[in-house]
Amino acid sequence: MTDQPVDAMNFEEAMAELEQVLGQLERGDVALEQSIKLYERGAALKARCESKLKEAEEKVATITLDPNGAPVGLKETDDL
Repeated sequence: MTDQPVDAMNFEEAMAELEQVLGQLERGDVALEQSIKLYERGAALKARCESKLKEAEEKVATITLDPNGAPVGLKETDDL
């Protein structure tokens, strides 16, 4: 577990740490208080991953389609 603020992490960083947190919780080799901290950190990491995925989905959704569903262009979006 790092001390990096979750809201400063990119998707890959948050996902990697979430996997570490889940591994520790699944092994069950940490004290109760540490398990609670890990759970809270994991919940924040999960929310960050979901947020970053939603951002990416919204940008992908800006692809314009013709009446047949074929991509024909892109609307301008901010960079990822």
